[in-house]
Amino acid sequence: MTKPKIALIIGSTRAVRFADIPAQWMLAQAQARTDMTVELLDLRAYHLPLFDEMASNAYVPSQDSNAVAWQKKLAEYDGYIFVVAEYNHSVTGVLKNALDQAYVEWAHKPMGAIAYGSMGGARALEHLRMIAVELQMVPVRNAVHIGGGDFWKVHPGMGGSGNIADIEAALLPSANAMLDDIAWWAKATVAARQADQASAA
Repeated sequence: MTKPKIALIIGSTRAVRFADIPAQWMLAQAQARTDMTVELLDLRAYHLPLFDEMASNAYVPSQDSNAVAWQKKLAEYDGYIFVVAEYNHSVTGVLKNALDQAYVEWAHKPMGAIAYGSMGGARALEHLRMIAVELQMVPVRNAVHIGGGDFWKVHPGMGGSGNIADIEAALLPSANAMLDDIAWWAKATVAARQADQASAA
């Protein structure tokens, strides 16, 4: 069986975002494994409009060329890991919009996350998990949370070091558990989707 292909999606586009630091650390952890391949997807590169289609692409093909390009890229992957910033107890607007711009491509694939904020991004991640269920993704149990003193220690905009190595020991167990979950569910859902395709042929 081919190794599952996983997208690591940066869910913030602000010029001063912290997201690149946890994204690069999470990418290194995932790329060190032999049971998946992982690529970084940055929402900055897709220039998605605010959702303005007739309906979800579950029902009507999208018309905007940027949305279609986003959908085609998502379709390449067998699962997703989101880099989740918490804005006012939820996900960023740009991430919510990116989620809304597809449906078919998300369905029947696992999702995990590395989240950050004063409470470890926990509230944003819970919102993301609910959205993922509606999109027919499979949210995995384990996740990585950077919060409290660890968040301030490494956030350069708050006087931190900018170096995840300073808190890595606290993050590695949850990162490994989340990646184990993603690998297991990606293999399971790939097999199930292939079986569905074979039945429909």
